[in-house]
Amino acid sequence: MKTSSVRSKKPEHSPRLPQIGVLIETSTTWGRNVSAGIQAYAKRYGPWFVFLDPHGIEERFLFPRGWHANGVIARVSTTAFARTLKALRIPVVNVSGIRLKSAPFPCVTTDTPASGRLAAQYFLDRGFRNFAYFSLIGLHYVARHREAFVTRLEEAGHTCALYDARTGQGASPDWRLNLAHVGTWLRSLPKPVAVLCWNASCSREVLFACQMAGRLVPEEVAILSGCDDDLLCANAHIPISGIQSPAEQIGYTAAGMLDGLMRKQPSKINTILIPPTGIATRRSSDTLALSDPPLVKALGFIRENATNPIQVADICVYAGLSRRALERKFEQFLGRSPAAEIRRCHFEQAKELLATSDMPIPEVAENAGFGSPEYLAAIFRKTLGLTPLKYRRKIRSR
Repeated sequence: MKTSSVRSKKPEHSPRLPQIGVLIETSTTWGRNVSAGIQAYAKRYGPWFVFLDPHGIEERFLFPRGWHANGVIARVSTTAFARTLKALRIPVVNVSGIRLKSAPFPCVTTDTPASGRLAAQYFLDRGFRNFAYFSLIGLHYVARHREAFVTRLEEAGHTCALYDARTGQGASPDWRLNLAHVGTWLRSLPKPVAVLCWNASCSREVLFACQMAGRLVPEEVAILSGCDDDLLCANAHIPISGIQSPAEQIGYTAAGMLDGLMRKQPSKINTILIPPTGIATRRSSDTLALSDPPLVKALGFIRENATNPIQVADICVYAGLSRRALERKFEQFLGRSPAAEIRRCHFEQAKELLATSDMPIPEVAENAGFGSPEYLAAIFRKTLGLTPLKYRRKIRSR
């Protein structure tokens, strides 16, 4: 974690603990990770008395009666909230990407254009030539994200189709969104197509629309969420890939900025933009751009049967190809055999089950299409140098 913008020396002990209000939602992965970054800073340079209450993304934040803060870190998303914070006459650091003229607070937030460019390069590296963006109407920070994505694609010689959805509460599509209409739009796009969505709720709606329209994900429509959310992305019926926000670093840096303000040592930089940390690739975009229908069909069959033991002969029947023709296509487009692709999908399914469930290892083997727990263990040792149980402990320790 980079800490160049905050103090590198622990201060002398103060007899009175600073009281810090953290006014950020706890209902999202982003909000919880920002809070974790703030707590990490407080443990290192505090102690601080941190006030943090569980809240949804658009709930109203209030301090307890009679409680007086020395400083606040908040996601300032409305003019009314900005006025409330200004009236406190204490240092405030904003961690929202929303820009309000009424909220001239120092800010630490995600570099949204960098996120859009990262997404474009991610799809370009996978060979895609057809692109789309699922956008939300009237939100300037969504527009910045979309424009960065589109501009990078234009630099590479490509265009991008757009779908503009009305918003419901906050930066989410209206729940009355016409999924059939979205499905018609998806069917009209040349395939395979890579779709970037502003956030996890948008990507969920696109995934549902694909299911209604009979579009294969990711073989025909690859979906990437502009943010990675544990609840909506990892637990979808087809797990959704997401751009990983630097949320913990945002919280840590914002805490350092607030510490300086409270000590009358403000940062020379009023706005700090932190780029995303990477992309969590899950099944929704775990593919290469392919225009060969039988091969797309074969890959779809393998992914649909990631939990079942299948043979290459089963794929041949489903795709309507001889074994030799199927093997040639796999080697030409993927550089691996159909059997290797089956093992890869089963292996990824096993990793997902180990990371997200408490299934005993024999059940993981069965539900990931492996013939036995011994075979599963052999594949893990060969690929990762770990047993399945050690992999589970390692991934959960993170």
